[in-house]
Amino acid sequence: MRKGRPVAIRISACGAALGLALALAACSGGASSTHQQVPSPAHRASTAPPRRVAAVPPGGGLSPAQIQTAYDLGPLLHRGIDGKGQTIVIVDSFGSPTIGHDLTVFDQRFGLPPPPSLRVIQPAGAPPPYRRSGLRAGWAGETTLDVEWSHVMAPGAKIVLVETPTAENEGRTGFPQIVTAEEYVIRHHLGGVISQSLGATEGTFRSAAAIQQLRGAYQLAARPAYRVTVVASTGDNGAAGQTYNMRSYFTTPQVGWPASDPLVTAVGGTQLDLAPDGTRRGPDVAWSASGGGRSAVFARPAYQNGVADVVGRRRGIPDISMDAACASAVAVFSSYFGAPAWSTACGTSVAAPLFAGIVALADQQAGHPLGLINPALYTMAARHDRGIVDIRQGSNSWPFTSQGQAHLVKGFTARPGYDLVSGLGTVDAALFVPELARAAG
Repeated sequence: MRKGRPVAIRISACGAALGLALALAACSGGASSTHQQVPSPAHRASTAPPRRVAAVPPGGGLSPAQIQTAYDLGPLLHRGIDGKGQTIVIVDSFGSPTIGHDLTVFDQRFGLPPPPSLRVIQPAGAPPPYRRSGLRAGWAGETTLDVEWSHVMAPGAKIVLVETPTAENEGRTGFPQIVTAEEYVIRHHLGGVISQSLGATEGTFRSAAAIQQLRGAYQLAARPAYRVTVVASTGDNGAAGQTYNMRSYFTTPQVGWPASDPLVTAVGGTQLDLAPDGTRRGPDVAWSASGGGRSAVFARPAYQNGVADVVGRRRGIPDISMDAACASAVAVFSSYFGAPAWSTACGTSVAAPLFAGIVALADQQAGHPLGLINPALYTMAARHDRGIVDIRQGSNSWPFTSQGQAHLVKGFTARPGYDLVSGLGTVDAALFVPELARAAG
């Protein structure tokens, strides 16, 4: 929900100085990135073979081995469920001119296999030539994060990077090109899951009708002939939403679109507390900056009838949550700003590609793309499938100051079951992937 750059990314350069004009965030500390760890249901013990302690990434942050262990990918990878035969589609404005090289360096550092293919397409038109600027660096950083970390979760999957020629701004520009590009991807069966780390506050669109007019790709994706899963990050402003000028926030709770779309799986954020080998030192908690709340545009979909006591008559988000907190940021390698650098990244821009990788694993398990998975997610939660891990602590109220006046957008608190900060919870992939494949298959 940031005008002219990716919605849900905060990058802190820790290697060579990048000079990125991004929303910089320290990787620990700060009201929006720290939580007290308190008891709540934890993930089950992994059945994977013992792992070596993960090497510390050169620029800090969590390593692929830590994240794979945290989400219990070991048993799946051991069985060959690594995304083979699947394709993850990443959609970003402009893309990155160095993405192929950067992914290779990232993979070599952490011992990951290269993806079977990394294809870059521009179906809505070619982006302008790359020039080093805050805008272009922001989107290049987003692209790099999305590609590297979706690959971590599904190392055997192909990747299609879809670059669009116009920046996605708060509710005004960029989305028509994104829709055009996504419709092309869907009609040409280029992938089974689309990851979007982008969005805009619902209130910045000119009208609800303007949003409805942009839903074509999601409506197409949900058709039986295509069965494409679409995921989107919920944003990094807690229960608040930025105004169009990006210099302030609405004083009432807001959510962002496309995460709020009932045809999209909304991915919120958590904070992890991991040991060097990736095992948990404490339970996950909801990240205080994770976007979540009730849509002003969309009514409650049928699959949320079972959580009507929480969402009321409106569509509630998120649906599911993954790592996003700056206190559990992930390692990223990039060179688009001229000098190679290791950095750390956080925000729900991490969460969305992580979950897109999980979907690719479930697609492989099922033997076909699963399409809209939201009804299956709520069915799984209602029958207490063990792959969905409840999150019971954390909240997303958002304090800010505007024109010298302090404001607080009162948010929501994690609780047993569904809530408007962590959704249904997070996942234990070894259990969640086969459960989702059965429920949505």
